[in-house]
Amino acid sequence: MWPALTAAAAVAGLALGFLFCYLWFRKIQRGVFKQSDLILGEAKRQADKQLGEARAEAAKVRDDADKGLREERAELKQFEARLLKKEDVIERRMDSVQGKERFIEQKSKEIERKEREVADKGAELDRTIASEKETLHRIAALTKEEAVAILLGKLEPELEKEKADLIRKRSDAARDDAEREAKRIITMAIHRFAAEHTADSVVTVVDLPNEEMKGRVIGREGRNIRAFERATGVDVIVDDTPGVIVLSAFDGVRREMARRAMEKLLFDGRIHPTRIEEITEQTKREMEQQIEKVGKEFLEEQEIRNVHPKLVTLLGRLKYRTSYGQNVLQHVREVAHLCSAMAAEMKLDPKLARRCGVFHDIGKAVDQEFEGSHPVIGGELLKRFDEPREVIDAAANHHNDPDARFTYTILAAAADAISASRPGARGESLDRYIKRLEQLEGIAKGMPGVTGAYAIQAGREVRVLVDAEKINDSQALIVARDIAKAVEAQMTYPGEIKVTVVRETRVVEYAR
Repeated sequence: MWPALTAAAAVAGLALGFLFCYLWFRKIQRGVFKQSDLILGEAKRQADKQLGEARAEAAKVRDDADKGLREERAELKQFEARLLKKEDVIERRMDSVQGKERFIEQKSKEIERKEREVADKGAELDRTIASEKETLHRIAALTKEEAVAILLGKLEPELEKEKADLIRKRSDAARDDAEREAKRIITMAIHRFAAEHTADSVVTVVDLPNEEMKGRVIGREGRNIRAFERATGVDVIVDDTPGVIVLSAFDGVRREMARRAMEKLLFDGRIHPTRIEEITEQTKREMEQQIEKVGKEFLEEQEIRNVHPKLVTLLGRLKYRTSYGQNVLQHVREVAHLCSAMAAEMKLDPKLARRCGVFHDIGKAVDQEFEGSHPVIGGELLKRFDEPREVIDAAANHHNDPDARFTYTILAAAADAISASRPGARGESLDRYIKRLEQLEGIAKGMPGVTGAYAIQAGREVRVLVDAEKINDSQALIVARDIAKAVEAQMTYPGEIKVTVVRETRVVEYAR
């Protein structure tokens, strides 16, 4: 029995030992697995960290590469720009070189032509010397008087040509010098003197209700008068003249606006800087409305449609503009009527002619604001506002007939001269006007070789007809010069008088 118990105990011990070993092994295995999981997790975290660092490094490398690429591209663009600039410089230099080559080639041709001319002149001189020698041999037997007559007869045509050339050169030089001197004198006169006849065009007199108003207009330490001048752009002159103050400005619209504003202030009685600004702004608006109204009424009177609003305003401004003492809007009205009448007689379009007359002096509305003559300014304005070509040409060339492209321009020029030169338009009496024309024609007719003389353009030009058999081309220049000198010495006139000498040969034959 004991052996069986011992065997059973041994088997039980072995079973317990095996079970213990199995449990211990599973415990160790679970610890190993847990340790391996910890190692794997740590490894994974390290891998993720290294992967993030690698990605960040890769992104940094990529950014650096992009930055470097952009810098290289910028440098390439700058290099390309420098190359293009150098190419432009090279092209300009090539153009300059080509221009110089053409200039040199032209000069070479000119030198060759001059050489041929010199050779021809030399040959002609040799022939002339030979001819003169023959003449000397022939006149050796003549008397002194006969020889002198023959010599003078040969020299007179050459001397006349040389005299005409000398007169032309001296006239050109004198004209240039006169223009420079005239500019200097006019500039000096503008600074030192204001002629009496300009007063009517640049000043406006405002009546005062009493002398005390002068002090109120001036204000404390002159603040009111300074505020008024600053708001209106007009000079206010307060002197010892009783009962009036004077507003001075070259701009007629601005001067009229200042006059109305001053009269309102005098009537209101409250004169201080704030009130001055209020009244001035109010008057400006009223003036703008009044100018627009005048322009619209004028266009309705002339039956003209489809006009840009800016041109309507400019026409209204002409009511406050004078030229040589003549109101420009009234002058425009006369020119438009004359153009229409002449166009109707010539079977042209009277409405288009009237439109040309209405807008021919539109440049005078803004000629104080822009550089250039009023025809140039007017032509540019009308071109900008899409007026017909005939109207643009009439405005641009009514003082420059040779450049006129349309018949309407000639009509506008003629009507302009008629309106400006009619008796009374510019303060000249009819008797003086007629006497001046007669005197001008009489001076021209008194010259030798003159067959007729006609004063035109209101005495601003005289057309002289000469006998073509007695007067040659060189002598015609001398005749024109003599007439101009005689007019300067014997007549008194404003501006200048143009002397035109016409020499022509007419041949008439009849077929029977």
